[in-house]
Amino acid sequence: MSTRFTLDGSAKLERHLEKVCDDVRQGVKALIPASKLQGLALAGGYGRGEGGVLRTGDGDAPYNDIEFFVFVSGSTFLNERRFKAALHALGERLTPAAGVEVEFKIISASELAKAETSMFYYDLVMGHRWLIGDDHLLKGCAHHRDASRIPLREVTRLLFNRCSGLLFAKERLQRPVFTADDADFVARNIAKAQLALGDAILAAEGRYHWSCRERHLRLDADEAVRRHHAVGVEFKLHPHRSNESRETLAELHAEVTELASGIFLNIEARRLGLLYATPAEYAKDRINKCPEQPLWKNILQHLRTPHVPLGVPQPVERHPRESLLHALCLMLWENLLITRERMLAYTTLWQRFN
Repeated sequence: MSTRFTLDGSAKLERHLEKVCDDVRQGVKALIPASKLQGLALAGGYGRGEGGVLRTGDGDAPYNDIEFFVFVSGSTFLNERRFKAALHALGERLTPAAGVEVEFKIISASELAKAETSMFYYDLVMGHRWLIGDDHLLKGCAHHRDASRIPLREVTRLLFNRCSGLLFAKERLQRPVFTADDADFVARNIAKAQLALGDAILAAEGRYHWSCRERHLRLDADEAVRRHHAVGVEFKLHPHRSNESRETLAELHAEVTELASGIFLNIEARRLGLLYATPAEYAKDRINKCPEQPLWKNILQHLRTPHVPLGVPQPVERHPRESLLHALCLMLWENLLITRERMLAYTTLWQRFN
């Protein structure tokens, strides 16, 4: 892996990120007993050497969240109950100095080895920087290195999250007052979707790669997808704060949203074995969209989640994400009214089941 956090960030930014990692290392070692702590890995773009570089008047600054995996021996469930709150507090304490959010995820080496392949674990295993430990902790993780094993439901989940970003942006574009913060939010979520559309095609074809630059080289989709993907790659590596007008952003949003509709329906047709002419037809079909989770777990999740007014049926025997998929289709691509109450309900559920 790269010895740098970014492709072309300044030496000052590289030193800053090294300092963040040092602070995280010391903080984690103070919280978790040495007998339990297996390792600590920086993941995400900075762990892969492709972290975002924000050019500012004061020099280069980080942009993306900084994500750490804390490897702790034993049951992850029990370890989360014991250490999750303390790690969250550590992240909140370090975030102001880092300049971006510092996040932690707890896992054990044995549970990672037993886990199903996912896009998340593929990216982690293929691109990371060890702060404590080394690749011996990845013994038994060969399946996570094979991108062709990423299941189609992972591709759907990627599109679900990035299209949700387009939905949140759509709501901002419809507000009576459109601020500079709104413009930046909308532009950022459009750029994430632009990248994700090409990434989804590659992942569905088993040709995904951990490097966003390599993914663009591999992408042989039509011109529009490649053009938007190139913009998404550039934004990921060199993000910027947008000051575009509402009208300009609305035009770009409409273009990317329309492109996303076709790719989403194509991926779901492959995954579910059914053709859908429109997002509305997809939303009305009551086939189980998330069959991978057992019935008892669906019911338990519904019992633990207050009913919210999404504007679509929320059957207790189905995964809550299914209702979100339907609401997304109707609010983003069809004519279901985006009300404050509905968006609050969607956001609440999305934060839990994304």
